[in-house]
Amino acid sequence: MSDSSPSEHFEHAEHAEEAAREGAPFLLVVSVTIAILAVAAATVGSLEAIETAATLGEQNAASLLQNKTSDKWAFFQAKSIKKNAYDIAAKQGGAAAADFAREARRNEEESRTIRAEAEELEKQVAEKLHEAERRERRHHILTTGVTLLHVAIAITTIAIIMKGRRWPWITGLALAAGGLVMTGYAYL
Repeated sequence: MSDSSPSEHFEHAEHAEEAAREGAPFLLVVSVTIAILAVAAATVGSLEAIETAATLGEQNAASLLQNKTSDKWAFFQAKSIKKNAYDIAAKQGGAAAADFAREARRNEEESRTIRAEAEELEKQVAEKLHEAERRERRHHILTTGVTLLHVAIAITTIAIIMKGRRWPWITGLALAAGGLVMTGYAYL
């Protein structure tokens, strides 16, 4: 996220306001450029914040699903142990051998269902982690884009301070273009 202070934008706006009062046509263009760049930077900064929050949300969801997955695997192991215990008891013979064999089969069937549920949860965890990685990558690209836009605003402001020099304005536009390209690239 952007670490710029709230007063930074006011400072740039003051330079733009001063240029507008001077009435020089080029300085008016520069002032409007700065205003447009400020809106673009704020927009990209908001997108960056959204991606940060979404990354954390996906990571949290993956963590919760991982806990459920661990619980399912523990339940699967418990059912497998019970099945094996009933198998051993059934092999011992006796009056309850048939009941023990039936319980062993029931536990085996239940463990198959539980295993399938645990494997499905593992897939969901992997999907959530993949989505979190995708959003984190997007966040990093947007950070670069918003940084370029902030630098563009600062450099474009130099055109006003230097009373109409064009090179800072052109440099600012080039940096802004780079920032907007990075923003677009983040969503590819």
